Amino acid sequence: MSSLLTEAEAQHHALRLLEARDSGVAIEPFTDAQPELGMADGYAIQTHLVNALLERGETIAGYKLGLTSRPMQELLGVDSPDFGPVFASTVYADGAELAVDAFIAPRMEAEIGVVLAQDLAGPDCTTIDARRATAGLVAALEIVDSRIKDWRITLADTVADLASNGAIAVSSNVVPIDGFDPRLLGMVFTRNGEVVATGAGAAAMGDPMATVAWLANVLSPLGVTLPAGSIIMTGALHAMVPIAPGDVFRADFDRLGPITIRMASE
Repeated sequence: MSSLLTEAEAQHHALRLLEARDSGVAIEPFTDAQPELGMADGYAIQTHLVNALLERGETIAGYKLGLTSRPMQELLGVDSPDFGPVFASTVYADGAELAVDAFIAPRMEAEIGVVLAQDLAGPDCTTIDARRATAGLVAALEIVDSRIKDWRITLADTVADLASNGAIAVSSNVVPIDGFDPRLLGMVFTRNGEVVATGAGAAAMGDPMATVAWLANVLSPLGVTLPAGSIIMTGALHAMVPIAPGDVFRADFDRLGPITIRMASE
């Protein structure tokens, strides 16, 4: 599927997203004016935005997947995930404290992160290949954010906006996956000590490792190999949760342990 946008149009939209990132002021959805835009158009915009951020000195530490659960795919009328880069400047350690006003409209999600021990590439990457290339899994939290006003996103809008990336925190404990099934990893997610969601690894495309294989195959036609050391965020295990100043979020995973993000008080 090819983009409906010209290169100039895609670059213009990317610059609008870049300005939103700089100013902290969200923009109207691209699809308000161009409802015909789809996934290919979103990636055309994303490519220009990523290049602009790389030119500013950002480096890619990994990738995040979105829309990995069936309910989210049905909500946006798609049958596959989307993806965007994770920049090194947005990766935090367990216990990190972040300011709410560093984002536009932040939400929190608990996820399983995959750390690669070897390079991984498509086009015929399988779940078994992904497991073999994996150093281990980590407990992770993701702050998703939208430069699109009021989260009024369609597929094209969120893809263009780097799959609504914000920041991630990952545990330092990288757990090898020999001897257990990532699909069965249970998770309890709390905000300020109160349980707000639960989930399991199977929420991510039925298998977190399947998301990694999917990503390697999608990147292959672009000439991109997932390098050793990459962090792959495999998708939310529950619905995203609003964030307020002073909130403390914690996810406790079977085998992987806990991960915490604190939001600074105003």
